[in-house]
Amino acid sequence: MNNTATEKIDSKKRMSDLLFILWAGGAALLSYSLVYALRKPYTASTYAGLDIFGFDYKTIVTITQIIGYLIAKFVGIKLISELKKESRFKFILTSVTAAQLSLVAYGLIPAPYNIAAMFFNGLSLGCMWGVIFSFIEGRRVTDILASLLGISIVVASGTAKSIGLFVTNTLHISDFWMPAFIGAFALPILALLAYLLNKLPHPDEHDKQTKTERVTLDKSARKELFLEFMPVLTMLFIANLLLIVLRDIKEDFLVNIFDTSMYSDWIFAQLDSVVTLIILGIFGLMVFVKNNLKALISLLVLVMIGTVVMTVVSFGHNRIELSPLTWLFVQSLCLYTSYLTFQTIFFDRFIACFKIKGNVGFFIALIDFIGYTGTVAVLLVKEFYTPNIDWLVFYNNLAGYVGIVCCVSFAFSIVYIAQRHKKENNIPSFEPAYSLE
Repeated sequence: MNNTATEKIDSKKRMSDLLFILWAGGAALLSYSLVYALRKPYTASTYAGLDIFGFDYKTIVTITQIIGYLIAKFVGIKLISELKKESRFKFILTSVTAAQLSLVAYGLIPAPYNIAAMFFNGLSLGCMWGVIFSFIEGRRVTDILASLLGISIVVASGTAKSIGLFVTNTLHISDFWMPAFIGAFALPILALLAYLLNKLPHPDEHDKQTKTERVTLDKSARKELFLEFMPVLTMLFIANLLLIVLRDIKEDFLVNIFDTSMYSDWIFAQLDSVVTLIILGIFGLMVFVKNNLKALISLLVLVMIGTVVMTVVSFGHNRIELSPLTWLFVQSLCLYTSYLTFQTIFFDRFIACFKIKGNVGFFIALIDFIGYTGTVAVLLVKEFYTPNIDWLVFYNNLAGYVGIVCCVSFAFSIVYIAQRHKKENNIPSFEPAYSLE
């Protein structure tokens, strides 16, 4: 075959990959952004002056929704691990319809009894991330696709709050009906996007050779996999527990932490859009790291840097004297970079590096279940022992300690992964497990 013919084939392949990325990545990004529209708009409300049996109403709403979400995550450890390709679309349609009906009930039922509706909202949406991710994992371009899916969390978090503020402040829809109003627009679009994801072609042989074929995991396989990598998974799960707790508090109580009165309703969307672009650029570069071990080490070094910066900014808040927007930007960038690393790229590369027979959904469902359990515990302790806290001080102290623990955990994880890879590949002890060349 001459050079011209080869160039034409390569050109067609690049174009095919680009179109696939636009199709799969765009559908995944928009899908999970709309899941946020069904789950998070209520966080734009403070419910000032409203309580339930002496407890802060918003805290109880948040705990109730997370408990439903937590139960779904626990079920998802089995469900997502075993979910077959042909069942994904039906599962998504059922989940989002149930979520919207629960929001309608939240508006219909008088407070505080409407809190129960938020339990079913969380229960309906708890497995959505893992199911959407299952459409894009195990492909040679998964790094890019996962990055696009991951940034939906960042951009959708701020956008959901901004839209919620706009609907209540400008359209004058009540705090209780605002989530259902937004969900009514999100639901049909989300159903269409789920259909587009369901039509994606399955991973080809090149994908399977590059990233290892993904298979379902039964109970015994899940147990065997965890025990096989228990030391590093334990360290990573502890770190992710703390990251998820911190992220949930930031997302759900940001309007309590950050004074929005001096800024536009769209300030969260604008700031998170900048954070999103930066994270997308960082994660996008990982597609050029072909070696899976190098990718894992690079990602762990990246999140270590992020957690160190987060600790310095948090504990040094009064001394450094950053402006509120700069502080929020740095916190968001460091936190979301660390959190999204494990929600997107890391475990896909982990499976490929150690040629594990399994799927990413198992890891994500497990770390999310552990993490949301921590969130409920922290909020309950806060509500029972320190109900009238200064949210900014509370967040900075929590972020500082989370950063320290995570940095140590990631450092030990690097050592374990490098040594484990060296051992499995019979690399002599005097040779490095990987090099930067």
